[in-house]
Amino acid sequence: MVEKVAIAGLGLIGGSLARRLAARGVEVTAWNHRPHPYAQAEAEGIHCVPALDGLVDAEPDVLVLCNPLKAMPDMLHSLKPLLNAHPDITLTDVGSVKAEVRAQVAEAGLGECYVGAHPMAGNELSGWQAANPALYDNALWALTVDERTEYRRFLAVARLVADNVGNRLIVLDDDTHDSCAAMISHMPHVVATALINELVGDENRNIAAALAAGSWRDMTRVALTDPNRTRAMVDEDAANVEHLLRHMASRLTVVADNLRDGDADAIKSFFAEGQPFRDYKANGNGVETRNLPIPPQGWQQALLQSARRGEALTGFLDDRTARISTPKAM
Repeated sequence: MVEKVAIAGLGLIGGSLARRLAARGVEVTAWNHRPHPYAQAEAEGIHCVPALDGLVDAEPDVLVLCNPLKAMPDMLHSLKPLLNAHPDITLTDVGSVKAEVRAQVAEAGLGECYVGAHPMAGNELSGWQAANPALYDNALWALTVDERTEYRRFLAVARLVADNVGNRLIVLDDDTHDSCAAMISHMPHVVATALINELVGDENRNIAAALAAGSWRDMTRVALTDPNRTRAMVDEDAANVEHLLRHMASRLTVVADNLRDGDADAIKSFFAEGQPFRDYKANGNGVETRNLPIPPQGWQQALLQSARRGEALTGFLDDRTARISTPKAM
């Protein structure tokens, strides 16, 4: 297990991670661009430092960047000479897009120590006061690697996620991650925002809002997120989101045409098309577990193929044998 972790940024994601790790016995050092969370964080066993170099001076096994992506280039520039003096520290982050971050890391000259990470955890809230260790309950992380990623770096982050945080993980390349994140997160945020925009623009909005129940609540929850935060996330994955929105718009236009034309068969087919996903959700997850040997050569592709089979890594028997859960895939 990883013994020492440094965290830059004590917002919703970073603060929740710091609280969870400290509660599970990990030595956590944290820095935030403003010190307002420090008194409460210190009371929870999180050692807070006044400057970024304090994170590196703590000599953590893993340094996790939980800052906004717009701050990443400056953060990496500041960290470069510090990490050069501590080459054993592995660098990771929690950003919702990975190709852009890897490019920024490479530009800063820190590619050799980097492993991408994205915890699939969050809600519509933000800031330290919203941070909650339970945010990571049953969460899945995506770790991203490329052909230059050292296995020992991957293993440090993977053990942090599986052993210390107590979560599952899958291993992807950056482009696969970003296209899939656009599908299940970034594009739905835009669609949810379009729904509330449609409501706000309707003259009967107060009546509609009074009638709204569970389906409206579930479909629009993420639209309650700080709009600047959502806009930044979507902008960072713009090409993938644009492609999906155009495809979605085309799909909805076809449904509208079928409704106009009274094409009952086409409408029936539309509602039946997603049945494999309904069956997948009904089957549950993690129905089987098995061991997965991780080869010394080609380990990146071996783990990517495992993810494509719907498997998730849940822990390690040793450094080259992973324990995986195998749900019934679609």
